[in-house]
Amino acid sequence: MNKLGQLAYMPLWWFETAVLGRRKPLQSVVFISDRCNLSCRHCSVYNHQAPVDKSTEQIREELEFCLSQGSRFVDFEGGEPFLWRDGGRTVNDLCRMARSMGFYSCTITTNAQLPFDGSVADSIWVSLDGVGESHERIRGKGTFARLEKNIAGCGCRNLSANMAVNVLNADAVAETIEYVAASPYFRMISLNFHTPFPGTEHMALDPDRKREIIDLILGYKKRGYPIMNSRSGLRKMRDNRFRRRCWMTNFIYTDGTRSPQCMGESLGICDSCGFCMAGEESAIMELRPDTIFSGLKLRIKE
Repeated sequence: MNKLGQLAYMPLWWFETAVLGRRKPLQSVVFISDRCNLSCRHCSVYNHQAPVDKSTEQIREELEFCLSQGSRFVDFEGGEPFLWRDGGRTVNDLCRMARSMGFYSCTITTNAQLPFDGSVADSIWVSLDGVGESHERIRGKGTFARLEKNIAGCGCRNLSANMAVNVLNADAVAETIEYVAASPYFRMISLNFHTPFPGTEHMALDPDRKREIIDLILGYKKRGYPIMNSRSGLRKMRDNRFRRRCWMTNFIYTDGTRSPQCMGESLGICDSCGFCMAGEESAIMELRPDTIFSGLKLRIKE
């Protein structure tokens, strides 16, 4: 669908959800594999013992379900999505399939440890947890050099960084924002905070430190640094006391479990949520102009 068609869908979707009260997702996160080439210290997803790769047909059926619910944007995640294979098929084939089915755009989230030149994704998010040693403290020795090499050779126009702030890299937030701003490869950076999923609780910042970092990010945002998070969304995340609209994103996990929102609700950890998209989604439903602009800039293809 062209840009005009996408823009027309957005207000229709908002009217149906905000005015008519229909809970329908706008975007979907589909985990295609839990196979990974790293063992990151903050992660609870990777599976080195018996990794699962979904079949193409399973993913097709899951995408059809997401479309039927109202979703029009899809993010393929893992594990490491660029490791996914089904015979000779790669994640590129999944992107083409999703767009042919009616999704407006496809995003891939990667650790950038493999070359990904030739990717047909509309946008790619690279997990960047610091610069140099601060990144490797979480992801392992040599990971930052490989990341730099692979982003330099990828040729992707819409390449952005995603940082998950935790107790190991909180001191590196300013340096990482400045690194992305100076990079000829990255378009912008999204900042999130570690969410204490079972077994990783020790990685989460205490509330005061989290608020301190959010204020730091807001300062960089005010000075014009390329930060995807909107000011309205960030302010909501300072204390996590806001009306949640996390049903705007549905999730389908590697085991096939379908969830109308993040599993944080079922685990009872929403009050400790670090996914800043939660604040963005709440601000979108309140028609905060800065959040709407950030969302359109992110999602509407140039």
